[in-house]
Amino acid sequence: MTDSGSSDSRSELDSPLDSPHDGTAAPLDGTATPLDDAASPPDGVWDVVVVGAGPAGASAAHAAAVQGRRVLLLDKAEHPRYKTCGGGIIGPSRDSLPPDFRLPLQDRVYAVTFAYDGRFTRTRRSQRMLFGLVNRDEFDLRLVQAAKAAGAVLVTGVTVTGVEQRGGEHRTALVTAADGRTFEARAVVGADGSASRIARHVGVTFDQIDLGLEAEIPVPPQVAADWAGRIHLDWGPLTGSYGWVFPKTETSSLTVGVISARGDGERTKQYLADYIRRLGLSGFTPRVESGHLTRCRAEDSPLSRGRVLVAGDAAGLLEPWTREGISYALRSGRLAGEWAVKVAEAGNAAAVRREALNYAFAIKAGLGVEMRAGKQLLGAFERRPYLFHAAVCLVPAAWRAFARTTQGHTTFSQVLRQYRAARKLTSMASR
Repeated sequence: MTDSGSSDSRSELDSPLDSPHDGTAAPLDGTATPLDDAASPPDGVWDVVVVGAGPAGASAAHAAAVQGRRVLLLDKAEHPRYKTCGGGIIGPSRDSLPPDFRLPLQDRVYAVTFAYDGRFTRTRRSQRMLFGLVNRDEFDLRLVQAAKAAGAVLVTGVTVTGVEQRGGEHRTALVTAADGRTFEARAVVGADGSASRIARHVGVTFDQIDLGLEAEIPVPPQVAADWAGRIHLDWGPLTGSYGWVFPKTETSSLTVGVISARGDGERTKQYLADYIRRLGLSGFTPRVESGHLTRCRAEDSPLSRGRVLVAGDAAGLLEPWTREGISYALRSGRLAGEWAVKVAEAGNAAAVRREALNYAFAIKAGLGVEMRAGKQLLGAFERRPYLFHAAVCLVPAAWRAFARTTQGHTTFSQVLRQYRAARKLTSMASR
């Protein structure tokens, strides 16, 4: 059955996500700048130091550097590097990219096959693209390149161990590294992932931790062609779990993964094995098998401490139901970079506190509202996953809401606020 995912005009999707030149940028270059006297500020103090060069960190560095500030971007790994992630670029991610950013798309998704623990399978199609798929190593590298082009200095091979607030005449923060080096800044952005050292300093707390397992499976071109333009979502056998297949057609591979609440690792591993077998992919040898913990912040968790802000996974910012994190990383990273500049310019402790509170307000007014809706949906999904499956497979309005959300035309919070049927479904599922 073919359904239009949205009634919006075609021009609304004429963007980098659906551009014919996607993926045709110049060869990737992950070269980092050595931190020598030429790269360091004259007074040895950076305006902003960003810890972590993933989507949140690169976005923060770009946002601060385009304002002409002296920005240092630190990462322990050299790009490109593999990350456990499906690599879905939904509408909000596309809208948060730097100007003229070229997405290295592996595929464009127009169809979704839904299954309920391997049964009751149905494919829904959209006339307009739902979202794009990337390999994270290429995507993250290009974000770093954009930050460098804006003026940020990238230094890799730096394992950050902590941060120290310096008061008095200094009015700076000191980032320390495992090799003994220190980096002084007027503002720091922690974007060093879900096991963040900077998050510990800020005091970030989490109320949801999930285990994601993934296999990157090379397949013959004819198998990849069968998956082109289509993903698979399986509502799984464990509470709140689901599995996915994201095709990377350009490189003839399939990203197959599952996610479930932490605490039952063996059953989650078995779910992934069963899922791969049911899909007929167990005869192919994975190129990479990996796991990753995702952490959602508690609603009262801090987002700053003194001159230090946190963003992305380090702040526990991701969508609680789907555990989608790229759009949250890009959006929070950009905000963190913008507010880090204001923190750096603050003349006293009161002004620093005011700007940090403004950053927290900006996060909570946008991403916080979306996370609250996601937690509500997750709670209902954990109790009655079959109702969600039936709705998206059989109810045209539910499918359109799904499509419009991935395309970036609406959000889960708007769906729950504007559609009585969505509120009724969530209420029924929560009983």
